[in-house]
This record gives sequence, structure tokens and C-alpha cells, in this order.
Amino acid sequence: MADKIKYALGVDLGGTSIKLGIVSNKGKIVTKLCLPSNAEKGPLEVIKQIKSGISQILSASKIKLKGIGIGAPGTVSIKKGTVENPPNLPGWNKIQLGRIIQNEFKLKTFVENDANAAAIGEMIFGSGKNHNSFIMITLGTGVGGGVIINKKIYRGEFGAAGEIGHMSIDFNGPQCNCGAVGCVEAYVGNNYLKHRIIGQLENNPGSKILELVNNEIEMITPIIVQEALVLNDVFARMIVNDMGLQIGAALASVSNLLDVSTFIIGGGVSGFGEPLFSKIRETIVARVLTPLKKRVKVLPAKLKNDAGIKGSSALVFYKS
Repeated sequence: MADKIKYALGVDLGGTSIKLGIVSNKGKIVTKLCLPSNAEKGPLEVIKQIKSGISQILSASKIKLKGIGIGAPGTVSIKKGTVENPPNLPGWNKIQLGRIIQNEFKLKTFVENDANAAAIGEMIFGSGKNHNSFIMITLGTGVGGGVIINKKIYRGEFGAAGEIGHMSIDFNGPQCNCGAVGCVEAYVGNNYLKHRIIGQLENNPGSKILELVNNEIEMITPIIVQEALVLNDVFARMIVNDMGLQIGAALASVSNLLDVSTFIIGGGVSGFGEPLFSKIRETIVARVLTPLKKRVKVLPAKLKNDAGIKGSSALVFYKS
């Protein structure tokens, strides 16, 4: 007898957008929705947006759900469902997000760090299925990380493990939203990246990036850089090489610390593809201990932008 198909609602909370979807326990998304997070307006507005998205999906679907899973940035208490000090959500201190959503919709609700949720999604449905241990890194508004050891997520003592984006790669580096300096995120997070590109364009006036945005520099996004890269733009190639070096340097330290040599890269900026992946791989190999060099693998996330939704939904399937 075939296993009964079950469904859960996955919520991927980001600094820019909130992605929601109903997902089966086989990893198929039945329906999905994306809303702006309106993070700059504070936690009450973000929670309002989450509730609005959930309400819209529930009203449009007759599917019976086992529960709701939420992937959120910041330190997450699994037992209490609290989200604490997420770097890209201004005004959040400690919000009992799980209880708020569970009380609102009367569905069992699980909250997990967003990068951990993405890693769980890749472990169950994606590129991590055939690997016992791997590091997941997500590149977007922020830079998150998830650590899978022997098919289990490693959360650390208080649930804050895996914050690769807040590893410092330069103790004299730029200020990061988290309060530290020289963090990986302060180099390759979307907003930081955009400002650095704008600052460097003055010395690269012939770049196709300017042509693609009709000289309107505020329109620059990672997708524009990606398009310029396809056109063999020298400046775009330099940007991607720098990113690969910065990310690779951090991941080499993680590899040396944990003896893990498989890395799965996801998030929007991972769309730079092989030029970025090659530079990350090259940098890791150059910097890890000799026994690890031949084992280094850098893989694209299979679930791409759906990793957060699928991983969040998996919190329901594998915890209830």
C-alpha cells in the first residue's frame, strides 16, 4: 500500500520577501506565494505580512494540512518557537513567532533558523540526499549557513550554529548589520554587494553593467551582474572572483574546523553559476588541510529558491 500523501505549509521569512507554499511529504509544491516582508517597518508589520500570506494560501486551498513550518533568520529556540535578533529584520529582539502563528491559525507550528531549514530541505529533497554530512550556505539579502552532520542538523548550544555569514574574514573589514566587522555577509550580502559595485563603477566606466541599467545605478542587482557576466564583462568577472575568494576563505575555515568537505550553495546570488562555484572550490582547496583537499565538493542547491519553502515544510513532517 502506497504511503499516504501528507501536506504542510512552509514559510520562508527573508529580509526582503516572504515565500510561502503548500508542500507534500514527497517534496512537491502544490501552490506558492511571495509577499514583501516590509522589514523596515518593524516586527508587527512583518508578522502581519506572514499572517496575510498564510490566510491567502489557506483560503485558496481545500487541502488539509498537518501543520506550518517557518524558516526565519536569527537565533531560533526550537522548543519555544522564538526568533531572536535577526540581523536583517530591524526592531526584532525576541519574538514568539511560533506561538503567534499557532494561536492565529490553530495549526501546529514549528520554527527553525532559515538556513537550517534550507539545509534540511536539501538533505531530504535535494543535493544533500546522498551525503551524510555537508555545509549549506545561502546567499541572498543575508548569508546563512546550515550544518548537517551524520544526517542531522547541528544547532549548537542555543540554536545559533551555522551562522557562516557572520564569520569574520577581515578583522579590519567593513561594518556588518550584526555589529561585527569583516563578516562574509558584509561583502557578499545583496545590499552590501550592490553598494560595493556602485562604489567601484567609477573606476570601471566601460562596464556593461552600466549599459544594462541605462546608467541608473540604483537599478543594479545581482541579476544584472549575472547578465553582464554572460556578456564577458571584465568588471562583472572581477566581482564574481572576489565573491568566490571571500566565500571560499570562510568555507575553508569551516572545513578545517569540522572535517566536512561537501558544500551546497543556494540562494539568489548562487545564480552566478560555475564562475562563482569554480572560484569558491579553488579557494577552499588552496586553504584546507592537505587530507581534505581531494575531498572538496561544491554543489549547487537543487531546490534553488524553493529550498526555504520545502525545508520549512519538512519541519512539520519530521518533527510531528
